[in-house]
Amino acid sequence: MPQRTMAVALNGSKREVAVADHTLLSEMIRGLGLLGTKVSCDMQVCGACTVLLDGRPVSSCTTLAIEAEGRSVDTIEGLADGPRLHPLQTAFLEKAAFQCGFCTPGMIMAAKALLAERPSPDEAAVKHWMDGNICRCTGYETIVEAVLDAARATRP
Repeated sequence: MPQRTMAVALNGSKREVAVADHTLLSEMIRGLGLLGTKVSCDMQVCGACTVLLDGRPVSSCTTLAIEAEGRSVDTIEGLADGPRLHPLQTAFLEKAAFQCGFCTPGMIMAAKALLAERPSPDEAAVKHWMDGNICRCTGYETIVEAVLDAARATRP
């Protein structure tokens, strides 16, 4: 398959990446060794593959990589500042808001987009925003609590 080279800002670093026209964003990301982005449903239903494209959550399993050309893509690997975890990561750990962890990167990325748009969400807003992210293990309550804790921790 013919490939084209595109420029993308991946987790804040400018990258030149060769992709075929049909390459999915999740395939590109994972092909670059960033394995936190998970693929589960392949049809934009579960949220495990959620990444941020120019700050907005997208399902990377149905987004073409070429759509990210000249844009910013953020994955779970880009959240921590060296050894210091992002407040969402810390809150998920402190609340034990995961069990198997498969959905956790997508959950955290969706929550990051929520907090960027609504820094002080209430419980109903968190539940509404996170509706597109499925967890088969936790029962969701600890996830909602973690997002609310992170919101409190990041308020100016």
